[in-house]
Amino acid sequence: MRSPRPLRGPSPIRRPRPTSQRPRNTARSRPAARAERLHKVLARSGLGSRREMEAAIVSGRLRVNGARAALGLRVGPADHVALDGHPVFLRFEERAPRLLIYHKPAGELVTTRDPSGRPTVFDNLPRIRGGHWIAIGRLDFNTGGLLLFTDSGELANRLMHPSNEIEREYAVRVRGELSREQLRRLAQGVALDDGPARFDSISPGGGSGSNRWYQVVLREGRNREVRRMFESLGITVSRLMRVRFGPIRLPPHLRRGQWRELEPKEAAWLLEAAPGKTFRCSG
Repeated sequence: MRSPRPLRGPSPIRRPRPTSQRPRNTARSRPAARAERLHKVLARSGLGSRREMEAAIVSGRLRVNGARAALGLRVGPADHVALDGHPVFLRFEERAPRLLIYHKPAGELVTTRDPSGRPTVFDNLPRIRGGHWIAIGRLDFNTGGLLLFTDSGELANRLMHPSNEIEREYAVRVRGELSREQLRRLAQGVALDDGPARFDSISPGGGSGSNRWYQVVLREGRNREVRRMFESLGITVSRLMRVRFGPIRLPPHLRRGQWRELEPKEAAWLLEAAPGKTFRCSG
């Protein structure tokens, strides 16, 4: 006959595991990243827009595991990717993109380097680790106003792709008041060297004397398009500022040469935002 088992006291209270401690088996807690198309991963990693990365692949600038990459190639976390001979860090997890609003002054170039040593918009931007800022659209040397930058190729592609027809709004100062006929022609369309162009809307914005302001909206961004449209009618543009790009307006408190970063949730919201929605930068 077995002797009765001794009674056990109450179990000791176990301390909860510190939240900073990692799980023992991380492979089970996170699903393995699936292989994705190379140009998509490069864009998400902040190396450029999808179109720019496709062009880099076609030109032979990308190598995967030592071999020249081809369009449509899929890569995973175990693959080694090099751009122009330099290894790159790839991000396979979706994250909130970063986005800057920059008030560009006239007299700055939208380029990373200028052989003549002229100032560029990138001179005033904060540095970013593991990537670089991508300009969303461009403004010519003599045009100021709103300019957007992001570290997300996905966001850059969405806002720059011609099929999305993102609205651009400008404040234009001209010499002299426009006639009704001139307003009609600008709204219905004028002929340019690279094809017809028209404003979606044009309205007076005030002014006195010889200087008059007009607010114009269009859905494309050809080189010097706004200036060339006025010049086609013999009208001189004395000042040009972009005040809105898609859903983003230039904050009135942001001075020339200053930048402001959007909150991560605001930047992520842009990926799903429909053209026409407008919100102001916080802060």
